[in-house]
Amino acid sequence: MTPPGHVRAPSYLRGKTGEVERVLGNFRNPEQLAYGLPAPEKILYRVRFTMAELWGDAAENPADTVDAEIYDHWLEEA
Repeated sequence: MTPPGHVRAPSYLRGKTGEVERVLGNFRNPEQLAYGLPAPEKILYRVRFTMAELWGDAAENPADTVDAEIYDHWLEEA
């Protein structure tokens, strides 16, 4: 569930389905920068998730959303 290293995707978002809200651009990979390694550029996205998707029936306001900035290599196509 928690991979080793510098993780850039919050655990509560893993395995959930969101919608790309926008492309933020290319940035050097912070996972590698954190260890002083060469860091190729990765695409960073802003992804929107509904509370219903994240918390199911426990969501107090199911239609509310949370946005997260996630690099392309942490996303899977739905």
